Order: sequence, then C-alpha cells, then structure tokens
Amino acid sequence: MDQHDHLRTQVAVADKPFEIRFPRAEANAEDYDQDEEWCEVRIDDELRRIRFHDYGELYSIPGLYEQLFYDELKCDSPRTVCALLAEHIETCDRDPEKLRVLDVGAGNGIVGEELKGLGAGTVVGVDIIEEAAEAARRDRPEVYDDYKVLDFTEMSEGDRRELTERRFNCLTTVAALGFGDIPPDAFAEAYNLVEPGGHIAFNIKEDFMDDRYNTGFSRLIRDALEDSTLELEAERAYRHRLSVAGDPLNYIAMVGEKRRDLPVEAP
Repeated sequence: MDQHDHLRTQVAVADKPFEIRFPRAEANAEDYDQDEEWCEVRIDDELRRIRFHDYGELYSIPGLYEQLFYDELKCDSPRTVCALLAEHIETCDRDPEKLRVLDVGAGNGIVGEELKGLGAGTVVGVDIIEEAAEAARRDRPEVYDDYKVLDFTEMSEGDRRELTERRFNCLTTVAALGFGDIPPDAFAEAYNLVEPGGHIAFNIKEDFMDDRYNTGFSRLIRDALEDSTLELEAERAYRHRLSVAGDPLNYIAMVGEKRRDLPVEAP
C-alpha cells in the first residue's frame, strides 16, 4: 500500500492548481481537533504536509489558502460576518462610508475585500504574521488603507499612537478567535482601540459559547456580554466550513456595540 493511501485526494484541475490530499474519515480524520487539522499538497512534484494553522506557510504559496479553505472546505465566514454587519448598519440607518474599521487577523485581505464591498470608508488591517501582509499586498493590493504587522500585546508607543489617531468605530476579526491565534489580551487591546459606541463584528465556534468551555477567549466574550461591556445587537448561527472529515464546523457570527473598554491583564 502506498504511504499516502490513507488520504483522499482533490486532483488539480485548471481552476484549482493544487493537488490537495485530506485524511480520510476511515483514517480517523474525525478525531482531529480543529487546530490539529492538516493536508498534503503537491508543490513542484513534492508532497508537503501542512497544518491548517501554519498560516505563514499557507500564505506564502499564492492561491493555496483560498483553494484549501474556500474551494475545498467551503469557508463562508467572511461573507457571513460582513453581511451581518452590513444588515446591522442598515438597521441603524448609519452610513457605511463613515466606518473606520480595524480588521484584526487580516490575513490576505478576504475580510477587507468584503468590508470594502459593503462601502466601508477606511479599513486598516493588522496581523502578527509578515507572510499575511505580503499576501495581502500580493493578492489584494487595493483593499487596505494601511496594513500593520504587530503583536497587540507588545505594541510600540508609536504604533499605539498611530492606531489611536485613526479613531476606529468598528472592529472585525474573523476565524481567528478561540484557538490561540489571537490571545484574549491581544483581542482586548484591539477592542480598546475602538471608540465607545463602535461596532464589533466577529465569529466564534458555537461550542465555545457553552459554559462547559472555560478557555480565556470564551470566558472573555461571555463576561463582556454578561456585564454589557459589549452589547449584543445581532447574531447568526451558520456553517463556518467543513472539517477534513467532511463534517460541518458550526460557528456563531456576532455583531455588538462597544460600551466600554475590556480589562487587560498587566504583563
């Protein structure tokens, strides 16, 4: 038996240039936690195993991130979260052109593109990974008014001052919360850059809103909603994407209004 016979294959075709192989269900693919999922990709006649959370490697290969998550695994989060935000903006009778958005975990600009599509006036992207910024410049050079590579928990005074001067009235973060990609304190720092009354749009795995989950980010969001630091305005349950086993990964999209700053633990 070939060493890769335990994989199911998506053969490359004209509009899908990469051959991507996923673990088959009978190979216990359903046992992988979401942050442990992986695939094999043929690049230059070599099969490379790539973890889904190795974002730097995914972004560095043009077209791979979108083929993997959007073509093969049917990710629908950028569209869903931004559509919910757009509906809320319309309900509030606010002008989307007046949105000054901080897009956290911006990646290669898929969310930024959705934001520009709904008419956002200013969109600034931030990611901790240099490869993400390079991919955004490569794939969507016209989307962001600025794009910064930084860690919110270690911001320089210059970066903090520059971001504060933007007077953000909207924060978006999509498919980046709850698995350690953005630590709770980093999210809190970004949240606190938004003016009171600003819109907060994000998504989170459905399970993480259950009281049985006590991860830092789950607890942070539940506490913020309970004490009205964040006032929930709209939510929508939906399928974020498929797992490597082909099962739905269910998330909740949320849009809220910031009432006050979140606490940030001292370093």
